[in-house]
Order: sequence, then C-alpha cells, then structure tokens
Amino acid sequence: MKLLNKLPMVEEIELPENVEVKVEGEGKVLVKGPLGTLVKDFSHAKVVINVDSSKLLVGSPLKGRRGKSLCGTISSHIRNMIRGVTEGFTYKLKIVYSHFPMNVKVEKDKVVIENFRGEKEKRIAKIRGNVKVEVEGDDVIVSGVDVEEVAQTAASIEQATRTKGYDPRVFMDGIFIYERKGRSIV
Repeated sequence: MKLLNKLPMVEEIELPENVEVKVEGEGKVLVKGPLGTLVKDFSHAKVVINVDSSKLLVGSPLKGRRGKSLCGTISSHIRNMIRGVTEGFTYKLKIVYSHFPMNVKVEKDKVVIENFRGEKEKRIAKIRGNVKVEVEGDDVIVSGVDVEEVAQTAASIEQATRTKGYDPRVFMDGIFIYERKGRSIV
C-alpha cells in the first residue's frame, strides 16, 4: 500500500459487495462472483495491483501518457472481469439467407454451418473457452463470463460465413452480429 502512494499513476476500481478479488504473486488477478471465476495474469505489464477493503488499486511506475494508458488498460480488463462474473456477456447473431436455407447447429466445441449458399462442404467455427452457444430459430446466442472468449467465438462464427468475390449488395447471406449485451450495433 505504501508503494502505491509513491507511484505517479494510480487508478482506483470500486468493488461490488458480491465480488471477491485476490491478487497472487506479481500480477495474477482472480475475480470470483455469482456467475463464476476468472483468472488473468498481468505480470507482463509494469503495474502494481493491490486490493484494499472495497476497492482495487492499479498503479504504474511509468510517468506521463504511457503510465496513464497502461493503468487504464489493466483497470479496464479488471472491470470487464468484474462485469463478467456479475452480469455476464451476451452476443446475438442473425442468420441471413435468401435462396438456400442454412442449417446451424452446435456440436461439442464447434458451430457447424451446413448448406451455406448451397455448398456441400460444412463450415466450422470454434467455440473458445467456457462459452455457451445456442441456436434459436434465426438467432445464434453466444454467452459467457469472459468478454474475450465470447467476442472471439461470435467473431469466428461471423467469419465462417464470409466470402470474397461476391457483390455484398446482392449476396447478403451469412451470420452477422447485431447485438452485444443489450447494446445495438446497427
């Protein structure tokens, strides 16, 4: 705690009552909440992370812009971890097709897309980490506690139906992200 007072850049994060945060070693942060537990290692960054009673302090020995941006980045990651274990993250994707009805199903740790534009070959998108994927009619719902895993899974589903060489105004088939946890993209 005394070391943080001497650092030029310190950022403070308020901790909710139902969240428990532990700092292990040089920068390994463990966040535990009602929806699960997340662990991330920030030992690569030049920051000092300390837990006070109801707040978490992130400090950097670097001065100026670099120190401020480093503190802001690490604290944003920790805020996302706290939000993930309390609320979770959800991405919604829409299945769009005009001529050939696309079949989308979840098999273990991958999403299988069949009959995309009449293709015989299946297109496959990998489900990352501990993410839950559901197909409900023309919607694909991706949810989980780690924002990076949820976003990467949604992006890989969207990229699986990407094609080159077609006019996107005419051939609008694909799977597209349209909502992130209540925030509309369009």
